[in-house]
Amino acid sequence: MRTWHEIRGFPAAVRLLLLNQLGVNTGFYLLVPYLALHLTGDLGMSAAVVGIVLGVRNLSQQGLFLIGGTASDRLGARGVIIAGCALRTVGFGLFALGDGLPVLLAASMLSGLAGALFNPAVRAYLALEAGERKAEAFALFNVFATTGALIGPLLGSALLLVDFRASALTAAGIFAVLTAAQALVLPPRRVAPTGNSVLGDWLEVTGDRGFLAFALAMVGMFTLENQLYLLLPDAARRATGREGAAGLVFLVGTLAHLGLQLRLTAALKRRGNRARWIGSGLVLMGLSFLPPAAVAGHGGTPDGLADATARVLPVLAGVLLLNLGVMLAQPFVMELIPAFGRTELTGTYFGLFYVVSGIAAAAGNALVGWAMDAGGHADAPWLPWACCAAFGLASAAGIAVLHRRRVLPAHPAAVPATA
Repeated sequence: MRTWHEIRGFPAAVRLLLLNQLGVNTGFYLLVPYLALHLTGDLGMSAAVVGIVLGVRNLSQQGLFLIGGTASDRLGARGVIIAGCALRTVGFGLFALGDGLPVLLAASMLSGLAGALFNPAVRAYLALEAGERKAEAFALFNVFATTGALIGPLLGSALLLVDFRASALTAAGIFAVLTAAQALVLPPRRVAPTGNSVLGDWLEVTGDRGFLAFALAMVGMFTLENQLYLLLPDAARRATGREGAAGLVFLVGTLAHLGLQLRLTAALKRRGNRARWIGSGLVLMGLSFLPPAAVAGHGGTPDGLADATARVLPVLAGVLLLNLGVMLAQPFVMELIPAFGRTELTGTYFGLFYVVSGIAAAAGNALVGWAMDAGGHADAPWLPWACCAAFGLASAAGIAVLHRRRVLPAHPAAVPATA
């Protein structure tokens, strides 16, 4: 009830953006996790071609976040959000209608570009519209995003019983509805001139050494959060011997966010410096990989329900701790990003943050994948878990150093929510 009360306390624009994120994650996760299976199984493409198609989407998104953030600052976040959702409607529609490689590459490029546009624009709009309540707004944003990440795969698996095209058309339909809702409900904001050329804006933001250090320090958060889709589902499947056990990972995370996220953020906002809670969240995220490590070496099929339960409980305990760490840190991370620079460059700061953290997190994920393979070959199943724990603790240490050197903003500046 508290969550719904808090939602009603925000302007209509913020409420729409929360629902928007629920729809974005639902549409994304009902399609993308099953795309590789469609390309290999239904279309008979080689692993190399599948890698190219998926790589185009990732490159289009990660490499163009800065473009999306700058467009948000100069053209207005509202228009960029609408354009991004419209492009993803087209991109996901192409996945449903085309089987040839050129069409699939175009679909991947458009869907990636769409994410590069609306991801920084949504966060910039939310930060500006929420004013002094940015932390609470981003806490709710996490709740809706996590819920969408649970609903999407469940809906996608059900639609696959029909065929992949049903999934793609449903995803495209969700983004079409979001596009129309934003055009009808989302009010425009006055766009203040930045006073620089585009290159001047980029030089100003990239020259902010404190911000770049902060973005690099947060690599651990994104790398570890991504293990909710790589390492932890794999551990749940191995522990129980059942493919469906991966769904428990998302269920635990969603329930935790629904029950605790807003309460935690509201309580912590009144107690202590933001850096304290970001660092504490990163420590907890790192330590969350120790319980699953304790059962990582148990191989073979579990001997009945009791054995499967005993094996999977440490994994789910790790999932819960990881989500708690995210809930501690992420709202305050999002709150701090616009506090580094001028209000006129909020979108550019978000865009650069996601470029830096995205590239670095991709490298981190590659390292975790290598550790999974190396641990299997060297009879050291604990290796990827230890690697993840080190990531979290190293990021926490980085935040502590930045705080001690007074690099981080002491308190996020309040931004008036003028239309």
